[in-house]
Amino acid sequence: MTPFTRFRSTLLIGIVLSCQTASAQTFPASTPAPVRGWYSAWLNKDWNSLRQILAEGFTFSSPLDDHLSVMTVKDRCWPNAYNIKRVEIEKLIVDGSNAFVISTGWTNNGKSFRNCDYFKLKEGKIIAYECFFGPGISFPNSGK
Repeated sequence: MTPFTRFRSTLLIGIVLSCQTASAQTFPASTPAPVRGWYSAWLNKDWNSLRQILAEGFTFSSPLDDHLSVMTVKDRCWPNAYNIKRVEIEKLIVDGSNAFVISTGWTNNGKSFRNCDYFKLKEGKIIAYECFFGPGISFPNSGK
């Protein structure tokens, strides 16, 4: 694996995990169950719970990768679950089958990262997840 590929994979993983807060996480009352389940699964390091809320055909996208499959997310992103200490959801907007979340997260070593996440829901599950992050922002495995 080249350093760039490792960096890209690590960044993607960090992005996915940026909205997590172990047992300290609280959710606004309007948080759709699948979105709540997404963050809870990452924070509790529970892949089986995460897999149950992902719809058939689920894809993950970010500025670095486009439409990753469930298995690619598991391989590239899931290891970052173990680097997340907590996340605070700052904004939540729900519009029908769409949900947007802005959050700040912290790694186990106290570094912060910030994300804007978009969830597309279908029949009570997440069919698509897109993560957006800004320049200069660290993420769980960035080493910053």
